[in-house]
Amino acid sequence: MNEFELIARLTCGLPTNESVVTGAGDDCAVLDLGIADKLILFKTDAVVEGFHFTRATRPEKIGRKALARCLSDIAAMAGTPTAAVVTIALPQNFEPEFVEKIYDGLNALAREHGVAIVGGETTTNPERILISISLLGTVPRGKQILRSGAKTGDAIFVTGELGGSLVERHLDFEPRLAEARWLAEHFSVHAMQDLSDGLAGDLRHILPAGMGAEIWKSAVPVSRAAKLRAKESSNAKPAFAAALTDGEDFELLFTIAGKEAVKLLDAWKKKFPNLKLTCIGKIIADDGILIRDKNGSHKLNAHGYVHFA
Repeated sequence: MNEFELIARLTCGLPTNESVVTGAGDDCAVLDLGIADKLILFKTDAVVEGFHFTRATRPEKIGRKALARCLSDIAAMAGTPTAAVVTIALPQNFEPEFVEKIYDGLNALAREHGVAIVGGETTTNPERILISISLLGTVPRGKQILRSGAKTGDAIFVTGELGGSLVERHLDFEPRLAEARWLAEHFSVHAMQDLSDGLAGDLRHILPAGMGAEIWKSAVPVSRAAKLRAKESSNAKPAFAAALTDGEDFELLFTIAGKEAVKLLDAWKKKFPNLKLTCIGKIIADDGILIRDKNGSHKLNAHGYVHFA
């Protein structure tokens, strides 16, 4: 049983109440707590030693990544983060100075984005460090962007570059909070999420039932790190495969009406001249994902990272 099969099994009977606008299955839960002009976003995420970082990783970067992952999910819904609680589980032989530096990195990123750290929990965990963060945010009422909503003919966009993130970038990525809020304010974004598990996997989450996507291979923005790894190591993935499946990119993946694509690209270049935005394909009526290259189209069978697979 892989991660998504387990999630489906565990979430089929979850209790709900009148405050829930969007429950399990999106980047954040969306709650209506009666605030006149705002909805509440609620997110939790965890990083685990040996999977998301190693003991050799600088502790400041561990803390930064733990919070940045949650911030990226708030960004995926065009929200603004507000407050977080932190649970940290430590082995018996932990070093207090190492843990303090984890918090230094976490706190620095929190201050950068105006996030209050308002409490949490410390506990023990055999052998390895685990950090779990629960984050609250807000979004203007009616302006939240969900994974659902993509329409046939939509243009598919990604920010930044993809692949090769595990070389270093997964520790230093910038959550696209300002960019997402600008998108929501100036364009009708039909669907959006952040790229955490790889384009090949995450793209499937925004495809409505019975719809698919055509991706133009030459348009996918493959990172320099992925290209270098493919060139320098015979054991590395081909660069394009890395862009599809590596994960940990934490860029935005979203769709808008095809007729708006050129207008968006022009406006983006003026607003965010230092961040690439690329149209990589379109939503199609046929089921599945197609890769179009100079030899025609073929079905994409690859998936991104999946826990327990």
